[in-house]
Amino acid sequence: MIEFFKRLNRNKAFRLILSLAMVCVSAFLQVYIINVFMDPCNLISGGFTGIALFMHKAFALFHVDFTTSAGILLLNIPAALLCAKAISKRFVLLSTIQFSLVSLLLTFCQFEPLFTDQVLNILFGGVLWGFSISLALKAGGSTGGTDFIAQYVSNKIHKGIWDYVFYFNCFMYVCYGFVFGWKEAGYSIIFQFLSTKTISSLYQRYEQITIEFTTAKPQLVIDSFMSCCRHGMSIIEAHGAYSNKKFYICKTVVSSYQAREVIDQVRKADPKVIVNTYKTANFYGNFYQQPIE
Repeated sequence: MIEFFKRLNRNKAFRLILSLAMVCVSAFLQVYIINVFMDPCNLISGGFTGIALFMHKAFALFHVDFTTSAGILLLNIPAALLCAKAISKRFVLLSTIQFSLVSLLLTFCQFEPLFTDQVLNILFGGVLWGFSISLALKAGGSTGGTDFIAQYVSNKIHKGIWDYVFYFNCFMYVCYGFVFGWKEAGYSIIFQFLSTKTISSLYQRYEQITIEFTTAKPQLVIDSFMSCCRHGMSIIEAHGAYSNKKFYICKTVVSSYQAREVIDQVRKADPKVIVNTYKTANFYGNFYQQPIE
């Protein structure tokens, strides 16, 4: 069954259909969160959607009807056009579908709040908002706005910059606090913090893992490893203290999302291999990062 899904996942048409379904769910979930958790507490999110919400509330003070839907499109379309060549046409297409659906659904869908308690709204809303963004990212797209910028920079430096996105959002919340009050701004920062932490936990494209294979058959490990990824490997001779036999430690660094496939492939070639993994804090040097489709 696992092999069947792996073969199915290699099919580009299937991956595209699955990605489209995921960005649609992401868009619907964001509209639901805005209606159910954010609006009752006068919260705004981060990124361009947050700016659009801010603009909608600010224009309302002057009795100008500037909708959040219009703001999302106005802010995101120029960013999508700028990033189309720099990142990936597929990535930009999926992202455009996502934020366009959010804009459309906000116009036609209305949901009733679940909680009257502000803390519950912030907790559930923040985690679910992060999940909705992670869903779009795992689909190979994004929710637009600062996600475009984050993906572009991350591709260049091979490291996630979600914490820096959070700092940018905090600046926006300070401006929001000046206009609408510090209580709402403070709650919005907590909302965004929960969202950012959820994304960091669920979307680990730029995290790296060191893998050590201890084996008596290094060539089998090398061949199976090289067949499934484009990374180097160091081979170190070792001596077993208990068995008094010669072993080899095959050491490599891979992206966290590749680790499971690499380990499965090597263990299939050498069932007796011993595998040790640990998180890599920083990697300096030439590291191949598979580009976004």
